[in-house]
Amino acid sequence: MKRAERLSAILDLLSEATQVDVDEIVSKLKVSPATARRDLDSLAEQRLLTRTHGGATIETVAYDLPGRYNKDAHAEQKRAIAQAASNLIPKGAVIGLCGGTTSTAIASALSKRSDLMEPSNKPTLTVVTNAINIAAQLAVRPNFKIMVTGGIVNPRSYELVGSYADAVLQRVALDLAFVGVNGLDPIVGPTISDEGEAAVNAMVAKRATQAYVVADSSKIGTRCFATMTGYTFSNLITDSGITAAQRRSFEDHGTTVIVAPKLGTE
Repeated sequence: MKRAERLSAILDLLSEATQVDVDEIVSKLKVSPATARRDLDSLAEQRLLTRTHGGATIETVAYDLPGRYNKDAHAEQKRAIAQAASNLIPKGAVIGLCGGTTSTAIASALSKRSDLMEPSNKPTLTVVTNAINIAAQLAVRPNFKIMVTGGIVNPRSYELVGSYADAVLQRVALDLAFVGVNGLDPIVGPTISDEGEAAVNAMVAKRATQAYVVADSSKIGTRCFATMTGYTFSNLITDSGITAAQRRSFEDHGTTVIVAPKLGTE
């Protein structure tokens, strides 16, 4: 197994649990204890994990997120969507990530990609975000260039909204954008509970060559207060819970639907 593959495998072990020890790495990856320790030290230097005596724990955000980030009945679906979104992002891309639990899952998936952690004299990924939790999560990745919009913090979502955010976004060009929503309808399109967040989401989407709404299937059929005015809804990444009738309805209205496979089924 090549070194990059080993590092990725160690991060996969950590994603399944909160900690891993040297003996487990030796057993599962068939490497020597010295190699396991060197790999853990390398990942710790990149701030992808925290070293402990005899092993490591997953690197965590050093503050408490709002409750909806901590207890999510659809976490597994969002991780699947995040992996599908990550697969669309090439090394060196400039992407936009709006706030929300699904976008946060995308940030987590990107932070574990070994190809983005390889030594480089230029950013392996540039992320423009209005979510301060995502910015903090990715800022410790030395190969990532992070740009945060201005604005007023929404304490419910940790998103920056308002005219300052608009002014910054007017000055960027994105390859890809990923937008989380609260509701999704094939006719009305994506909707969001907060009008400020809806305006910023629409701006992020419009600044991208290709924009994707990322929403778990529980959001389908729900309509919330604010629409994303000015944004043409054309791409959706969702999970396998979408029904055939729902998918057909979106496609009939011009939306390309990507269904993320369940984790471990690819």
